[in-house]
Amino acid sequence: MGPEHVAYGMRVSYGLPYITPDHVIAWERNIMAPGTHELAALAGVLWCAPCELIGRPRTLREHRAARGLSAEDVARAVGLELLVYARMEESGEWRGTERQSAILAEVLELSLADFMTLTGLDGKLACLLRSAVTTRWQAYVRPVSKMVPLNRRLLESTLQELHRYYQGQLSATLTWSDGSAATEASYIGRDFLDRIVEHFWARVDTYVPHTR
Repeated sequence: MGPEHVAYGMRVSYGLPYITPDHVIAWERNIMAPGTHELAALAGVLWCAPCELIGRPRTLREHRAARGLSAEDVARAVGLELLVYARMEESGEWRGTERQSAILAEVLELSLADFMTLTGLDGKLACLLRSAVTTRWQAYVRPVSKMVPLNRRLLESTLQELHRYYQGQLSATLTWSDGSAATEASYIGRDFLDRIVEHFWARVDTYVPHTR
């Protein structure tokens, strides 16, 4: 299908008379992003799900669009006024109650990792994980478990693996006589700390794939 065919399908089948081939080309080149209704129509014309067009959702709005829901649908489900919910989408900060958060996770089919990102807990989790790998990981099992409801044995194994890897990089930096090798090890260690939450979920996934 060419851009003109896609635009025609969106105009005729989904009631979007303003869509032109230029819109489709701009979306393909990532110059513009389709709105919620446009994304749903585009997915319909291409016979796919909205989530297949946007990749892995990262924001509250992207998760909603990936499920083909309107802002009104989500606001009604979680018990918020539309304007209040819309402001949360705009700011990217979810501030619902515990009960509303649980409903949001169910409505948007959020994984544990995505739920923590959307509720703004990634920063706190990152701080705990960095402390765990740079000091004694055993002391952080309980604090992390309070944030992340995972099996304790799984959590202990994950923290221990992260700690072992980071300490291995630190040891290489301190002991290697080759300056360039030590610098590379130091860079890897810093990058590991910067992406510690990502590494945490990757290791959890090896044991429990559905957590993400």
